[in-house]
Amino acid sequence: MSAEATNPAVSPAPAPPTANRRKGRPRIDLRRLGRAALLGPATRDRLPDAIGHVAEAHRAHHPDADLEPLRRAYVLAESSHRGQMRKSGEPYITHPLAVTLILAELGAETTTLTASLLHDTVEDTDVTLDQVREEFGEEVRYLVDGVTKLEKVDYGAAAEPETFRKMLVATGNDVRVMSIKLADRLHNMRTLGVMRPEKQERIAKVTRDVLIPLAERLGVQALKTELEDLVFAILHPEEYVHTRELIVDNAAQDNDPLAEISEEVRGVLREAGIQAEVLIRPRHFVSLHRVSRKRGQLRGSDFGRLLVLVGEDADCYAVLGELHTCLTPVVSEFKDFIAVPKFNLYQSLHTAVARGDGQVAEVLIRTHQMHKVAEAGVVALGNPYAPPSEERSDEDAERTGGAGAAGEGERIDPTRPGWLSRLLDWQEAAPDADMFWSTLREDLAQDREITVFRPDGGTLGLPEGSSCVDAAYAQYGEDAHACIGARVNGRLATLSTVLKDGDTVQLLMGQDPASEPSREWLEHAHTPGARIAIQRWLATHPSPAADEPETRDDRHPDEAPALRPALDEPTATSGGANAVVVVGRPEANVRLAGCCTPVPPDEVTGFAVRGGVVTVHRVECAAVQRMKNLGRAEIGVGWGDTTEFRVTLVAESFQRPHLLADLTEAIALEGVAIVSATVEPPTQQRVRHTYTLQLPDAAHLQSLMRAMRNVPGVYDVGRAQHQATAAH
Repeated sequence: MSAEATNPAVSPAPAPPTANRRKGRPRIDLRRLGRAALLGPATRDRLPDAIGHVAEAHRAHHPDADLEPLRRAYVLAESSHRGQMRKSGEPYITHPLAVTLILAELGAETTTLTASLLHDTVEDTDVTLDQVREEFGEEVRYLVDGVTKLEKVDYGAAAEPETFRKMLVATGNDVRVMSIKLADRLHNMRTLGVMRPEKQERIAKVTRDVLIPLAERLGVQALKTELEDLVFAILHPEEYVHTRELIVDNAAQDNDPLAEISEEVRGVLREAGIQAEVLIRPRHFVSLHRVSRKRGQLRGSDFGRLLVLVGEDADCYAVLGELHTCLTPVVSEFKDFIAVPKFNLYQSLHTAVARGDGQVAEVLIRTHQMHKVAEAGVVALGNPYAPPSEERSDEDAERTGGAGAAGEGERIDPTRPGWLSRLLDWQEAAPDADMFWSTLREDLAQDREITVFRPDGGTLGLPEGSSCVDAAYAQYGEDAHACIGARVNGRLATLSTVLKDGDTVQLLMGQDPASEPSREWLEHAHTPGARIAIQRWLATHPSPAADEPETRDDRHPDEAPALRPALDEPTATSGGANAVVVVGRPEANVRLAGCCTPVPPDEVTGFAVRGGVVTVHRVECAAVQRMKNLGRAEIGVGWGDTTEFRVTLVAESFQRPHLLADLTEAIALEGVAIVSATVEPPTQQRVRHTYTLQLPDAAHLQSLMRAMRNVPGVYDVGRAQHQATAAH
């Protein structure tokens, strides 16, 4: 299908040979449709002339299709729209006919085509949804209702965004709704030249911001590329004309590097005994414009790509091997979308080969079935809601790249992809049409998705640039308010960490029902679902006034730069002279080093310092090696009979409310006295707590550390290791 020129000022040039048109099938002229429509319905024993071309296209994909529903749908649509004219001057019935032809060419099944013929009847005629149900069944009624606009008289300025909201919700239950809408918009864009320039621009912008991204996400590249070119012609006419001139000038050249390289590729594959079809696919206008901006001066091979079609998946890799062996590959251009399909069902191998003269040809390698899905996306699924059969299950496995069972990721169910589920989730929380409309455009502008893995084997599909915050809300919804941290690829990470395609993310959830999100999470939230959930919570939980007295010790770390409970400040010496015996000097004055606070059964050593005091360190303490390097002599020490010991522990945690109170309680329950405690200001959502503790028994140390680690939010507890100082 190629763009139909309706506005001489910006009308597209003759479409490149690859413009998604079925070989040998001329486009049906609107005037021919109009003449056929004016002849009226045919007798019951044959199809009306006006839908003969639709039937032909439909039977090409579905040879055994029952055409009777199409005949009846056309009769109802033609009689209902009779007398209505388009702004182009054509009978109105030409529009649903053209929309249905677009879908038939893509391979849509009979139910979709039936609904397409009727898609404007409820909106623009006296036909009711009940009548559609009675004559064509519930499925057709649902599809027609899904694409029917809401009345401006009822919704005012919110009619357009609320219509899209309604349509997206309907698409969540049946993706065929959006297939009809995309074909409807394509035909309207083809005939947009009869509209006022300002209306053309408004419609083109909505198409650019909403419909084209939806076509991309549903994998309907045939519609997406033509819509892009039509929008390009309206919104960027000068760049469009320049690109058109480049195409015309290149077509006038005597030699075609792509044709020469394609012949070379055919020869390589023929010698290897690989049956393959090698085609040249000229780039569409927007694609060529992007390449021109990226590369500057264009070469002949930049105006298109080679498409190699084979029978089986294994043949794709065989073709790749031959091309990389017999030609010069550009390794940096290789991508395997067969082993790892895109989120919109797309599968293909991408590579590039170079000639000695510098011409580089990009090559796409795929099976015929992959090509069908690449062009038509979800439309190529036929009726994805039909009861499964053994034959159909095999076809589905081929279409979806042999993906596994449900629950293993968003590529598994193309009828409800992950991006659509996320969109439907957050749209429910959007408080008004304006927020929905602006957020929808933002969401759809994120045109690349990544897949991250969960430890349980599941996956999350997220927009590129998403953080652990986004992953938390994608997995848990508003329960993500209780998220306290994450591990990315097995390593502890802050919630602000930006995820990359293929990362494994384990989200750490707190058990406190009063857990709350931090305001700074908004800075790291990339997805609408995360932002809206956080904003809703913050709106219903305003923070206390700045001048309100704070009396609790369990304040949120964001509310104070440092927290100190009403305890003694830490002392420079952690006493316990009776805890250690100096070999040969039982009456020596002993001090336990504050840098490592040794306790039994730690292996210890001592050094003499000023005043005849012996400072005792754990042997692995960094200060020990420093002392040795300074030439200090070690003094033999050992543990005495004392039963009380002091130790300094450091707890590393993710910030959350009430954490200090919970840690203090856990320590008290172990029968341990807190000598002093400090809490450092939070850094990247992490908080460091330092406690000097009086243990009743050295044996309590391990159980104490376990109890502290079990406090939600705490991910590590260890013995203090301070920097050694020259004072020693």
